[in-house]
Amino acid sequence: MSNVYGKPVPPKKDRREMARESARQLREEQQKKEKRNRWLLRGGIGAGLIAAAVVVALVVVGSQGPAAPGPLNMASDGVLLGGDGTNIVPVETVSVAADEDPIATDPTTLGDTANIVVYADYLCPFCGQFETTNGEQIAGWVAAGTATLELHPISILDPVSAGSKYPTRAAAAVACVANYEPENVLALNAALFANQPAENTEGLTDEDLVSLATSAGVTDEKVATCITENTFAAWVGTATQRALDGPLPNADIEQVKGTPTVLVNGVSYPGALDDPAAFEAFVTAQATAE
Repeated sequence: MSNVYGKPVPPKKDRREMARESARQLREEQQKKEKRNRWLLRGGIGAGLIAAAVVVALVVVGSQGPAAPGPLNMASDGVLLGGDGTNIVPVETVSVAADEDPIATDPTTLGDTANIVVYADYLCPFCGQFETTNGEQIAGWVAAGTATLELHPISILDPVSAGSKYPTRAAAAVACVANYEPENVLALNAALFANQPAENTEGLTDEDLVSLATSAGVTDEKVATCITENTFAAWVGTATQRALDGPLPNADIEQVKGTPTVLVNGVSYPGALDDPAAFEAFVTAQATAE
């Protein structure tokens, strides 16, 4: 027996022991990191970072317009992707009205899989790092049917996009594709991170976003209009606020406090973003947990 990469898979009992040991090591590393961060904060070193985070949160809160209806296939504020053993298949959902709450995904309907949920900002360099490191292996798991992926595009870094609100526009572009051609969402997600602009720049133009969508396989002309008219920009703002305010559904944390926020079967990932082996071990641990 082998996994989707052709590597031999140990017996189930050994896999569980390996997964538990990996999870234990990850927890210990996270505890060390938290202890170090508390020490830094006591010394005042982290005060500037906290202040910056508060400023971002306040700007997000103050910049929200009126509520707007959401796109098709993002009823949970995220687009859910599964697999049929070969291909990645989006789960179709309704559009949530402006005055309605999102409809959380019911994990009991997803079967015996690793349910991966990612909250990401397309200007966030750490999100780009996570995608570059883990995107391909996640796509392989999803296509094989051993995992599902729920992408939540949010925009917390508008204040560092030189006034262009690039994170909101990029997230809205993903919503446009989810609405019209959800089968191409993952390809656009990868293209956005492959062409990720630097913080404190204006980022890509709306026309650039249309071109990326086309390169990702989108053919419906309504997507281009949706992107250039920023049809779902207001919805991105309200969805972002919901993620920041919480509570997050199906999660062991109350709210998003930074990006990327990654959950596997409801458990937040505490490990390195640039270590695919660590993430694979974490996913395995959650998928085999009793």
